[in-house]
Amino acid sequence: MDKNKQKSIIEGILFASGDSIEPDRIGKALSIANDEVLELINELKSEYENNDRGIRIIEVDGKYQLCSSKDIYEYLVKVAKQPRKYVLTEVLLETLSIIAYKQPVTKAEIEKIRGVSSDHAVNRLVQFNLAQELGRLDAPGRPMLFGTTDDFLRAFGLSSTDDLPKISSVQLEEWKQEAEEEAEREYNLDADSGSETKDELL
Repeated sequence: MDKNKQKSIIEGILFASGDSIEPDRIGKALSIANDEVLELINELKSEYENNDRGIRIIEVDGKYQLCSSKDIYEYLVKVAKQPRKYVLTEVLLETLSIIAYKQPVTKAEIEKIRGVSSDHAVNRLVQFNLAQELGRLDAPGRPMLFGTTDDFLRAFGLSSTDDLPKISSVQLEEWKQEAEEEAEREYNLDADSGSETKDELL
């Protein structure tokens, strides 16, 4: 089988899959080694970019996926369904950062860093498919472990979590400070609400 035919098959596999796929699965389909698969994928990537094609191949945690080029986004949304939008507040970003850098991590470990309850933040990140359950820790109570998803990597333009920028102890302290301020705001809101209720009763 010639190289052009192999690239055509890989292109078809990536298109039909609709999700990221491991190179070894492609290799098994073509009966070729992983190195050959990666070489063919890299050639396809170059061809798409050099010819200004509307599709691209991206790497997500060692897997590959066919997607549209960022350059055609404004035209794509005119004919496709509006992509799901979510708002990442400071609280969600802090929680997501802790999960990304500390994974696999439990809610208790997240809360130890942030200093406040993180149930809502973690649940929202799971709903947004930016975080996921990875199983349970082999410890008393068997708490759930959380980590990031392939969607997280795509959203932040990362090939793997190894591409995450280095984080300093100063940043961790800033997160703690912001979490303390958040807890204080929530406490004050609860206190104000309680006062209003008391006044109404009087």
